[in-house]
Amino acid sequence: MVLQEHAHLKDPFVYKLKKFFLGNPLNRHSLSHQRLSKKFALGILSSDCISSSAYGSEQILLALLPAFGLAAFNILMPMTAIVLAVLVIVTISYREVVQIYTKSGGAYVVSRDNLGPLFSQIAAVALMLDYIVTVAIQSSAGIDAIISTFTGLHPYKLWMTLAVIALLTFGNLRGVKEAGAAFALPTYLFVLSLVTIFGMGIYRLSTGTLPKFDPASLHGAVAIGEAKGLLNFAAIFILLRAFANGGSSLTGLEAISDGVSLFREPEGVNARKTLVVMSAILGSLVFGVSYFAHRTWATPYETGSPTVISQIAHATLGSGTFGNIMFYVVQGTTMLILITGANTAFSGFPYLVNFVANDGFLPRQLTKRGHRLAFSNGIILLSVGAVALVLITGASVNHLVAFYALGVFTGFALVGFGMGKRALTNKGRGWIYKAAVNYVSGVVSAVIIVIFAIVKFTEGAWVILAITPVIVYALIRLNGQYRREQAALRVGVGEDRATSITRHDATVLVDAVDLATLGTVRYARSLKPRNLNAVHFVIDDRHAEEIKDAWAINPAVADVALELIDCPDRRIPNAAVDYAIRNTQAPNVELTLLLPRRAYSAVLGRLLHDQTADEIAKPISQLPRVVATIVPFDVTRVLSHDVPTESAEPEVKKEPAAGLRRVTDEVNPVVDNSHYSESLIPINGAVWRRRAHVRGKVTAIRTAPSGSTPRVEIEIWDETGGITLQFLGRREVIGLEVGSTLCAEGMVGEDDGALTILNPSYEIVI
Repeated sequence: MVLQEHAHLKDPFVYKLKKFFLGNPLNRHSLSHQRLSKKFALGILSSDCISSSAYGSEQILLALLPAFGLAAFNILMPMTAIVLAVLVIVTISYREVVQIYTKSGGAYVVSRDNLGPLFSQIAAVALMLDYIVTVAIQSSAGIDAIISTFTGLHPYKLWMTLAVIALLTFGNLRGVKEAGAAFALPTYLFVLSLVTIFGMGIYRLSTGTLPKFDPASLHGAVAIGEAKGLLNFAAIFILLRAFANGGSSLTGLEAISDGVSLFREPEGVNARKTLVVMSAILGSLVFGVSYFAHRTWATPYETGSPTVISQIAHATLGSGTFGNIMFYVVQGTTMLILITGANTAFSGFPYLVNFVANDGFLPRQLTKRGHRLAFSNGIILLSVGAVALVLITGASVNHLVAFYALGVFTGFALVGFGMGKRALTNKGRGWIYKAAVNYVSGVVSAVIIVIFAIVKFTEGAWVILAITPVIVYALIRLNGQYRREQAALRVGVGEDRATSITRHDATVLVDAVDLATLGTVRYARSLKPRNLNAVHFVIDDRHAEEIKDAWAINPAVADVALELIDCPDRRIPNAAVDYAIRNTQAPNVELTLLLPRRAYSAVLGRLLHDQTADEIAKPISQLPRVVATIVPFDVTRVLSHDVPTESAEPEVKKEPAAGLRRVTDEVNPVVDNSHYSESLIPINGAVWRRRAHVRGKVTAIRTAPSGSTPRVEIEIWDETGGITLQFLGRREVIGLEVGSTLCAEGMVGEDDGALTILNPSYEIVI
């Protein structure tokens, strides 16, 4: 649904630009999440995780080949087995998470509920950095898949990666749905293409026709070192580095825990089953890629392309027509799932920062939905971080991996320890088993964090280790500031500011006798103060005399006394504070200072005019029982003749509100329509003193003050106009909220020039 246009306001240029690129703004009442079946949830939420199998084994070989030579292919399978063992442990832990946290799970919520604010912020920072790296590494790996097919595109790799990030950012700012079937398809196509590769590979193995590459003859491949022993310190260090690289295969495993609320009921059961299937597929694909890399001696390249998976495809599919076609299919599906995996971060990151901001640890701007109902500020923050990483690393997957698994396993560790503590605290059914499994997962993940921090320290892990404590400290300080501000604004039990005032005075601060000042005086009269005064602080005697003379001859302010107050040091805010203090010495007096503010053009206005009104209002707001009210007056509209001047106001006879039709007795005599009106009519077809049956969207709900007669007024609109429904003798309509659709039927009356239906019968449709 598109929002109704506001014809009385001109859209600024920036807003017009936003509408041009992003489309019309979406109505917030159209915001809804499609509940996912297990098959769609698997395709949509697992793309990040399953796509990791495209480069996990390759990263292991990148660490092993320069140190161990061709022996690396024999070490690859045991190393893969260790990675898969970690996958099983973490999966068992996350099965418990998705079963319990069915609304919003993941490391942040688990840490917040079980480990406290410090650890929850560590989890938040780890996950935020992980999402940023996910976009960078998945986009880079997706472009590598393209370049492996079309090698002539390699010089444009960086720009192609940035273009992918820009395209994903643009699509998500337009409000791309996370539940679209199109996002599930690449996952299944990728799995199917790899299953085809593995099937052909098994066939070629059985027939003895599976080729084997010669790494030494591959131009551009990584250097092949000499085999060495595995028991010396350097060899152990390299093995640990290879394991850390392989840990990148487990990224995205937490995606289902972050999206449990998207599943159909029962959410926890369905999410649990989907998690197990996703882990099984990931484990099978990682094992298959490693096995055929081991059998074909597929060798990673320094530049990242051709990829190991593309070499395996060449070897298993052959060079015939079927093989060539399937090779392009494999590369295409690999590219699609990698980029789709990057897109999942655009769903996860904005929601994560929204949770953290709602808890008061990030700026509140990250909780606001944008033009197309997406968390636009979070999307932009994510894309800026990803672009920065791509530029720093030159879109190198090998370099980006150094930033990757540290954040991932930090989340795994905190989930393990958090769920373990929860099991010990609640001691429900099977609590010993649950505590043991989760603590094992936490300890294993923590050990991997230490390993990764050591072996990847010089490759970029030091950046994460250095920046994480700084960001965590900043988030906690920000939360403290929010808490102090909330405490300052909290209404206390003994608060008397709004209840003990018996005298209300108003003063208009005058610096010129013009339309802005006259408009402010008119507004001051509407406040019905006990005393209405005007004050001019004298900093120029000649100007003060001009104001005094102009005031004396202007009939519009004949009933308002003008007071001239000396301001020898020319500090008007100080003089205004002194004036306010003097006039509120009595404890039962409240003073409103009204300050005309003339609004000029955005650029020239700041250059040619001061901001005195704002300078006065700031210190005034710190005084008890004193309110500074800025009354704006748009000078640019007068210059463009969009509004009439004071002298040009004709006397206009008031008619019922626009879009509402009143029919007088002379035109349509009153007839008895006491029966129920069966047919719905457009709202602008409602006729005074006749029954009407209308349907519209609730745009406003007004409730009478607690001290007055109970009454609820509801304004509903359709495409033709609006009408007010009045319910006397009640303070609420149960089940009704702004944005609901309401059918109402009753006699049409009039209240202050607007058509109303008094105490109608009604039905809440939505």
